[in-house]
Amino acid sequence: MTTIGLIGSGNIGGTVARLAVAAGHDVVLSNSRGPSTLASLVAELGPKARAATVAEAAAAADIVVVTVPLKAYRDIPAAPLAGKILIDTNNYYPERDGEFAELENGSTTTGELLQKHFADAFVVKGFNTIWYEHLRSLARPAGSPERSALPIAGDDETAKKAVADFFDSIGYDTVDVGPLAENWRIQRDEPAYVTPYGPYGDPVGATANADYIRERVAAAKRSR
Repeated sequence: MTTIGLIGSGNIGGTVARLAVAAGHDVVLSNSRGPSTLASLVAELGPKARAATVAEAAAAADIVVVTVPLKAYRDIPAAPLAGKILIDTNNYYPERDGEFAELENGSTTTGELLQKHFADAFVVKGFNTIWYEHLRSLARPAGSPERSALPIAGDDETAKKAVADFFDSIGYDTVDVGPLAENWRIQRDEPAYVTPYGPYGDPVGATANADYIRERVAAAKRSR
């Protein structure tokens, strides 16, 4: 089984951790406030989970999930993530993150920003198109007719394959939308963002299979 490191253990991080443990993976959780603040989540997850510092979580992990607000990604030291596969869950919310000129003018994408910062890691955009409650409720075993798919983007094919295998283990198919330069297709307010999985606020959600997600990705129209 794979060891999953979490940098950020909020709604998405905690949900990914729960799905990973249920699938038999080990998880190492971290956040900006220190391991002691994660005691209740670790207790809930059981013996396959532990809390650590950010550097320790990165060192222990085969795959690292970076799930902090975009405004905070530069606060994470890059050196401990060198050589790691990194799942970037970020979306850009100017009202929360402040304005990023390079995102406003369309000259780059959020995934490319993280790849530039974590230059020696292998960044794969993922988990950013689904509300955490739907991520929890829609997981299904392989072969289920109700299985949903999650889109990913990344520049390294080996890293994308590892992430797709991880997604498969926790209950999701994968749709590859191409390199990080194309991750604008799966950002906030694009057709593949949140709504394919059911109404926001309804924790049950709705199946969004791979064909449907491909249609939603193809319907994206770049506004900037």
